[in-house]
Amino acid sequence: MSTFDFLLQGLAAAMLPMNLFYALVGVTLGTMVGVLPGIGPATTVALLLPVTYQLDATGSLIMFAGIYYGGMYGGSTTSILLNTPGESASIVTALEGNKMARAGRGGPALATAAIGSFVAGLIATLALAFIAPYIVKIALVFGPREYFALMVLAFITVSSAFGDSTLRGLTSLFIGLALSLVGIDQLTGQSRLSFGVPDLLDGIEVTTMAVAMFAIGETLFIAAQGATAPDKIEAVKGSVWMTGQDWARSWKAWLRGTLIGFPIGAMPAGGAEIGTFLSYATEKRLSKHPEEFGHGAIEGVAGPEAANNASAAGTLVPLLTLGLPTSATAAIMLAGFQQYGLQPGPLLFATNPQLVWGLIASLLIANLMLLVLNLPLVGLWVRLLTIPKPWLYAGILLFATLGTIGANPSVFELGMLLLFGLVAYGMRVFGYPIAPVIVGLILGPLAEQQLRRALSIAQGDIMTLFQSPIAAVLLILAALALIVPLILRSRGRGDVLTQMAASED
Repeated sequence: MSTFDFLLQGLAAAMLPMNLFYALVGVTLGTMVGVLPGIGPATTVALLLPVTYQLDATGSLIMFAGIYYGGMYGGSTTSILLNTPGESASIVTALEGNKMARAGRGGPALATAAIGSFVAGLIATLALAFIAPYIVKIALVFGPREYFALMVLAFITVSSAFGDSTLRGLTSLFIGLALSLVGIDQLTGQSRLSFGVPDLLDGIEVTTMAVAMFAIGETLFIAAQGATAPDKIEAVKGSVWMTGQDWARSWKAWLRGTLIGFPIGAMPAGGAEIGTFLSYATEKRLSKHPEEFGHGAIEGVAGPEAANNASAAGTLVPLLTLGLPTSATAAIMLAGFQQYGLQPGPLLFATNPQLVWGLIASLLIANLMLLVLNLPLVGLWVRLLTIPKPWLYAGILLFATLGTIGANPSVFELGMLLLFGLVAYGMRVFGYPIAPVIVGLILGPLAEQQLRRALSIAQGDIMTLFQSPIAAVLLILAALALIVPLILRSRGRGDVLTQMAASED
């Protein structure tokens, strides 16, 4: 069957009434939480992860897709009306969007962000559908050593490419790898690092760790910053719709932002913030009104928002085809797959094609729902921005705790949630990134399994890891991902990398 046939089958599955309901709930919850100040997509997805526990695999992942896209969109509202980006990818949107809101043009700014997100999401999701099968065909020739090299690349890119310290990133990674060893050894059946605690024999629950690290730890860190001056919310004055001139200045920016954001998001060391900065620079260079940049240029909202959402779809390419999470949000989505015993990668397309194509089709539906929902509900999102911050932080902690207890009714699991939440808070205080811990915990057992298989086949010869051309190329890329950031930092560009690290945490 062709990709088009698979996509039609996926649309048929995603259009079932219950699946449409799950998608609607997902985009609504994702936007509702994502629009709250200081909360990025990773925190949104981690916080809402327990909501999907009681559903079947298809329904859960469809809701998850809606939460993912909703969380990505919600950040633009906060950036435009409150000048508070929830992640570094929304910084550029805040630069121009908030200036437009202050000038009484918050409505057109929100409109171009919403329509740009829709256009970019539509094109990028279709690109994901048609590119993914080709990557799967390449990945099907992977053996144990190629998969191990791929895991090493994932470890290095998430740990080293972002942040102000490679050492801190690698330290976080090794914490995650150490935690992944807890439980029963898959080869020998012996218990490891369980210290006689029966609850640890099954290993550390990835979803509990994700909620603890991102929802609990991040909330404690933000709350601990202390009271600040109240942020002024810019009122949405006049019509939320765009004029003919706004359309003329936006549509090319949407397309350019999509073309820039999607391939960068699909790269192992990509990241949405890189695409948004490149898109902003491109629009400023090509604009007929360069004097408006820095004072509320609509292209400065349209292009970066399109790049941001195209990058979100691009992130799913390595995740679905290779099982390779390239961001914190993707790592939490990988945890969502694993709660149903599913491992994203080429075999998933062969063993569960209906689920994968239903998920991809649901992204198209969620994208359309976001466009229909968000513009009429602007007033509701503005009201959410006025929630007092103490209530907001208390609500997040309560919701995360109840969600975890509902999924794993265990005092021990609750203790783990609070313990790792405090660990995450300490890591944030001392500047250690959170994403590598989750990636190490999820991919550690897989990397160990593939390494053991490769060495068993080669009868213990470690040089077999370098004798495959594909594995050798992947290991070289991993080495570059480790070395290049060190060179950039030595040349004084560490501030840029530090700023980009915000989307990882």
